[in-house]
Amino acid sequence: MDDVIVQAPQHLGVQTRAAFRDDVLAALAQLAAGAAPGRLVIDLGLTQRIDSAGLGTLVMLQLRASERKRSVVLRGASEEIRFLLLMTKLEERFVIEPRP
Repeated sequence: MDDVIVQAPQHLGVQTRAAFRDDVLAALAQLAAGAAPGRLVIDLGLTQRIDSAGLGTLVMLQLRASERKRSVVLRGASEEIRFLLLMTKLEERFVIEPRP
């Protein structure tokens, strides 16, 4: 299985969401071009904060991936980000993995 990894910014929010979205959509296109199944991995290891705009972007990207029958993995999320996903009831939309 060939995963495509996209590094999330330190602060995923209003200022950074457009560039991040473009990077992830390009990664999804790369996955769609391959014949082998693969996952979209968003590396949150350096991400310290996600605001509501960032959460909305993650949800939109998960929906796009789902349309293409791809899963989205959030890798290396901090305890604070994992708690945010839990409190917003979004943790079930993603595969959450620790940092390797």
